[in-house]
Amino acid sequence: MTAAPTADVEIIDGYTRTVRESAGIAVECPAYQVLIGRSHSGDENGSTTYYCGFILIHGELVHVGPPTWSGSMRESNSFFTAAPNKALVGRVHSGDENGQTRYASASMTWQGRQVRLVSYRWTPGQRESSSHSRGGAEEVMTGRQHNGDENGQTFYQYARVSLN
Repeated sequence: MTAAPTADVEIIDGYTRTVRESAGIAVECPAYQVLIGRSHSGDENGSTTYYCGFILIHGELVHVGPPTWSGSMRESNSFFTAAPNKALVGRVHSGDENGQTRYASASMTWQGRQVRLVSYRWTPGQRESSSHSRGGAEEVMTGRQHNGDENGQTFYQYARVSLN
């Protein structure tokens, strides 16, 4: 019996951190990790959990570059997408829906070559106060949109890691 072949692209769960949404605590994925999901419960004093993951291509770890932080935007009408071929690696929010949110994104390389992201997609909207979103197989988080307060809709953008 032979061993099963190694998947071309594999994403493995890594760092998870839960913070109070309104506290202004910047959450950044550790080295070699990118955001693969987020959940939130309650209003601005509720908990937000960030899910980071490692990307492996042919069993070899993908390198994640240094983060670039966005400018601040009002949370209640926020829309952010990372530049092409960059994944989200962090987020910070202060206050309620009128408070400020910033995102961190980073490029990725494998064997010295830029990792490409393809098949970008947005999730259906979900109520922020009870939201939970995780990327599918081979997907990383690349964007987020939120409208209104904790009863408003949140949408997530994901993209698939590609070898070519």
